[in-house]
Amino acid sequence: MTKIGIFGIGLDTYWAQFDGLLDNLISYQDQIKARITGFGVEVIDAGMVDNPSEARLAAEFFRKHDLEVIFLYVSTYALSSTVLPIAQKLKVPVVILNLQPVANLDYEAFNKLGDRGKMTGVWLEHCQACSVPEIASVFNRSGIQYDIVTGYLQDEEAWAEIEAWTEAARVAEAMRNNRLGILGHYYGGMLDVYTDLTKQSATFGTHIEMLEMCELKRYRDEVNDAEVQSKIQEFNESFDVSPECETTEIERAARTSVALDKLVENRNLGSMAYYYEGESGNEYENIVTSVIAGNTLLTGKNIPIAGECEVKNAQAMKIMAEFGAGGSFSEFYLMDFKDDVVMLGHDGPAHSAIAEGRVKLVPLSVYHGKPGKGLSIQMRVKHGPVTLLSVVEGKDGIFLLVAEGESVDGPVLEIGNTNSRYRFSIGAKRFMNEWSKQGPAHHCAIGLGHIANKIEKLCKILGIEVVKIC
Repeated sequence: MTKIGIFGIGLDTYWAQFDGLLDNLISYQDQIKARITGFGVEVIDAGMVDNPSEARLAAEFFRKHDLEVIFLYVSTYALSSTVLPIAQKLKVPVVILNLQPVANLDYEAFNKLGDRGKMTGVWLEHCQACSVPEIASVFNRSGIQYDIVTGYLQDEEAWAEIEAWTEAARVAEAMRNNRLGILGHYYGGMLDVYTDLTKQSATFGTHIEMLEMCELKRYRDEVNDAEVQSKIQEFNESFDVSPECETTEIERAARTSVALDKLVENRNLGSMAYYYEGESGNEYENIVTSVIAGNTLLTGKNIPIAGECEVKNAQAMKIMAEFGAGGSFSEFYLMDFKDDVVMLGHDGPAHSAIAEGRVKLVPLSVYHGKPGKGLSIQMRVKHGPVTLLSVVEGKDGIFLLVAEGESVDGPVLEIGNTNSRYRFSIGAKRFMNEWSKQGPAHHCAIGLGHIANKIEKLCKILGIEVVKIC
């Protein structure tokens, strides 16, 4: 389970001065911890840190755990010297929680307390904002990465931000533990698709597993008739199988799908990029021209498969899948200037969970730009908010390119591919120009919902840049 750190900060001088203050502040911290735990992460709690010596002990405590991010709860005014030792040692993003107990103080009741000592104690219980500029100043001057969530304990907007941080932390961990298989080779000549595998591993922590077509063939040769029939049943349950699909093609795709499942299981893969050509009519061609249905099933199970050996897009699809947004392989198809939309799609595997209606399994007499023929997927993405994501390898390193738009209704190309119409707030022309100028490969991953905010947090955890269009 993803581990998240939390600690509160206060000033030990206050505890003897204001009776009950420390107990109240700890109770608020316990509420915060309980709610964060409810987001499905393991919370490592260092308690209340109220002096520099305690800060050093907390840093050592946190270092024993593999934390993705640390939440710093500002419980009252506290010295920045109680924070810096922890942030310096841990080297993970710190999210400052500037959360008051309530949205606003009952000023009339407060001013009727009469005893200025009691009044000061109540004020200190609500003065979280006092330390935030001080901490930010020290972090800026120390080069420490941080963010701030401001609100109050029942502020759902603030809690949505906190939950997004836990989701980003979980995705960062998933990417670090992911095993990405590469089957075959790049599509020759697509220079934008080529990538530095070492940089991919260094950036995301992903393990790259090199695969051979002969291994997949061995699994396929071992498939029995019962496994083929079971897979055909899965096809019928998962797809709207066109009557045009020949029985021999369905059986061919089913046999390959069973083999793909075994490859993924035996190599413990969480994603894959593939492409193969070879000599016309060879045995491997028979396999690679029958993978689309099986790879679509795997993608729908959040084991994204990217064609044309687009490793960067397999990474983008995995990020989207781990955020629960789906993540389907896409490229720019054409532009409709009259309706001010951009059409994106692709042949090959798709993510069935983001489809508008049932995914169709249809025959193609030719795979354009690729050898052979066989079955293909035809679908469109659900109407509503979407996010586009590209893992970009620029001249200065890897960064993420993200945009939010809408999948809209209208005519599409029914050519046995995935394709949909997308509208962006800045218009199709400007979007196309601004997206392209960032230098991504011509592929991208498309997922449901507007999740750029979560992707930005993921980039802070990974320590890479993000560029947002729109």
